[in-house]
Amino acid sequence: MPSSVTGPHPARVPEKQDKRTFLRKLAEFIHPGPDSTAELIETLAEAEDNQIIGAESRHMLEGVLRMADMTAGDVMVPATRMDLVDIHASLDELLNLVIDTAHSRFPVFDGERENIIGTLMAKDLLKLQRAPELNIRALLRPAVFVPESKRLNDLLREFRGNRNHLAIVIDEFGRVAGLITIEDVLEQIVGEIEDEFDISEDEGDIFGLADQTYRVSGSASVERVNEAFDVTITGSDPEESFDTIGGLIAHEMGHVPRRGEQHVIAGLRFAVLHTKGGAVKWFKVSALNPAKPHV
Repeated sequence: MPSSVTGPHPARVPEKQDKRTFLRKLAEFIHPGPDSTAELIETLAEAEDNQIIGAESRHMLEGVLRMADMTAGDVMVPATRMDLVDIHASLDELLNLVIDTAHSRFPVFDGERENIIGTLMAKDLLKLQRAPELNIRALLRPAVFVPESKRLNDLLREFRGNRNHLAIVIDEFGRVAGLITIEDVLEQIVGEIEDEFDISEDEGDIFGLADQTYRVSGSASVERVNEAFDVTITGSDPEESFDTIGGLIAHEMGHVPRRGEQHVIAGLRFAVLHTKGGAVKWFKVSALNPAKPHV
């Protein structure tokens, strides 16, 4: 009976070498890595305390982590506070809107506000001044629509991939829920972004506008506003005192004012132009009985 010849056993594939040192393995066993966003944020705080990363880096990293769990619906400007352009508006009306709001992009509607037909760039209005025969429709750029459930990290990727940095947010029923810009998304990472409203206090707190109204800083003192407009602004509660006009207006309204909201007091109409950090940054102020303020 012939004997069977067996060849050598195939060599075992060596396992991937673990280059971690014994101390590193021991440390990871005793203090395992974070397995949740909350634990990772705590780890970042410890890294800052140990001077491994700076405070700004920690803030941005935390923003990236939180943004991953946020949607367009979480940070959008609600539809009720959207600044829209009517396709049938005159050039003067459009210019006034741009001056009043200081936005660079506007959703454009035709007929009903729900009927968004495109986006208008403020800079494109210069073309109308040069060539009045142009139709506003020719200046429109395609409107971008996203659902409320759109993840911010995905939306940021899309914003980076196209040149239209404004999107209309749609609810589950297909109705306009609000709008969101690339700035809204980036601010979740880097915090509030400085813009044309960010003027240092030593540059002034009350500025005259072309339409005979005034831009007033929310941090301007009540006394300063009283002197400038020759009025006496006092709160409804004599036991409450406020240093800034923004604080007084917020107290009178009963909530933190939002962009577009208005409040009339002492013959002045305060319209919220810009908010930042949960407070009013700038008001647009007009007198019910116009008189030049002493600025």
